[in-house]
Amino acid sequence: MAIPERKELNPAFTWALEDLYSCDEAWQEDFEWNKDYLKIVKAYEGRLGESAKLLLRYLQLNDEISVVFNKLVNYAFRRADEDTQDSGPQAMCAQLMSFLTQLSTASSFENNEILAIPDETLEQCYKELPELEVYRRYLDTIRRRKEHILSPAEEKLLAMAGELSDNPDNIFSMLNDADLRFPDAVDQAGERHTLTHGTYIPMMHSSDRTLRKSAFENLYEVYGQYKNTLAATLAAQAKQQWFFAQARNYPSALAGALDGTEVPEAVYHNLIAAVRENLPKMYRYVQLRKKLLGVEELHFYDLYADMVGDVEMNYTFDQAKEIALKAMEPLGSDYCNILKEGFGERWIDVYENLGKRSGAYSAGTRVHPFVLLNYHDTLNDVFTLVHEMGHAIHSDLSNWNQPVVYSDYVIFVAEVASTCNEALLMEYLLKITTDKKKRAYLINYFLEQFRTTLYRQTMFAEFEEKINQLAQEGQGITADVCCELYRQLNGDYFGPDIVVDDAIALEWARIPHFYYNYYVYQYATGYAAAIALSRRILKEGKPAVEDYLKFLRSGSSLPPIELLKLAGVDMSTTDPIQQALALFEELIGELETLLEAE
Repeated sequence: MAIPERKELNPAFTWALEDLYSCDEAWQEDFEWNKDYLKIVKAYEGRLGESAKLLLRYLQLNDEISVVFNKLVNYAFRRADEDTQDSGPQAMCAQLMSFLTQLSTASSFENNEILAIPDETLEQCYKELPELEVYRRYLDTIRRRKEHILSPAEEKLLAMAGELSDNPDNIFSMLNDADLRFPDAVDQAGERHTLTHGTYIPMMHSSDRTLRKSAFENLYEVYGQYKNTLAATLAAQAKQQWFFAQARNYPSALAGALDGTEVPEAVYHNLIAAVRENLPKMYRYVQLRKKLLGVEELHFYDLYADMVGDVEMNYTFDQAKEIALKAMEPLGSDYCNILKEGFGERWIDVYENLGKRSGAYSAGTRVHPFVLLNYHDTLNDVFTLVHEMGHAIHSDLSNWNQPVVYSDYVIFVAEVASTCNEALLMEYLLKITTDKKKRAYLINYFLEQFRTTLYRQTMFAEFEEKINQLAQEGQGITADVCCELYRQLNGDYFGPDIVVDDAIALEWARIPHFYYNYYVYQYATGYAAAIALSRRILKEGKPAVEDYLKFLRSGSSLPPIELLKLAGVDMSTTDPIQQALALFEELIGELETLLEAE
């Protein structure tokens, strides 16, 4: 399948960046005009404790800057992701990030000056100026982290280092998305297939084992050629995280990352412990997969293959939109109307083009969200669509229902809205599917979501924690160290019935989320929470939907654990994880029964 250039795409299937700026020149003009904020911010230095009015004006200025630069950032980075080989948008991003570092440096006085305001003085400010009350949680969050906020001079130095801290992610992205090229994969008939990030997973789903093996080996052969560079890049990421954690008086990078989102460390460790406790369930699933595929040896390139057989479930993008709307009906008309708006107003960049960023994401802006896909008509792509639109609608509802200061939400809750949509989609598809083989196919797909999200992302989380521990202990993070650790974890998580191929030991080298500072565990916690919420919505109806929409509208107005309690799930315990994995075991049993009946 030939991958088109960006200019060859039908504009109807591209996102409407003109809703942000009409062209790059308009962006550049706005960027230059808004550089004045640098001087405006500096004018407040040393003055935040002077009066309630001045403090309020400064906080409102922060909101204004957030809105202005959210628009600038989203246009530049969305343009850059359209074609990572185009140097123009890359230059826009570079100059923007350089300026934002200057702006961050200029405002580095903020935390110290807010901390210096006596409690009784701040309380008097709230009484004197009720408009300031909206910022109470924001100010309390800063003051809660008093022991981790440094002197003005030290804060300024850390802010100046901010741009450097992005370099590992930037280097990885350039190498992974723009520079790496993979040999064509060859199928059992000798036909060649273009291998890219976007085509790799569809090939892994192919019934042609020769094609799967070829794609798998060709992909990791290229990563193997760059493994030392990629290990050095990952090491730099771990070291910069440890540097900032130490600088802010945290005992570990994990503690620093989770404190920033108000998530207790116990949540991270409880997840790993709970999933490891349930590894026998995964071994049972792997054993079933090996049996159904009828192979003497099960390899990692067999993990995505359809083990039901003779089932075609492919959907055009138009069909996917129709299915999504029907599946989301339990969330009510208000939710579905936003979904229709997103489909009709070009929120989505649908298809792959040469140089386009791989994967999928949603980026929220106050205009509307922008969703990147690389759609290839598979069932998986339908799930990706509803997943990313879950993020998009979460952002949209938060933006319209919260003041600017709380309109964003932390990553711990980010994956809940997206994964709840996936769970509702699965329930809908199972409800309308009467054919036993198709039902078996869907159950297997559901099981795969557990494998790839709850088990695999937890394995990623364990790998990330161990790599960061090595950095903290001053040990070398080499390609051999990464490969050995990753090989061992795959053996632990998938059990004795799969061959731990040499190539899979290199998978760490292609995972962008290892550059997101302890992001991956939240896919697993979010999945467990979403399973619980989707079942409550389907069982209880309107009351559960109202609670869920209240959660989606709440942004970051409460700590994340409390936000999820609004929706009806308590992630301070392992109960949602245990319940989700109990469902996983039930589904394995149902699949075994269905296929035995065949």
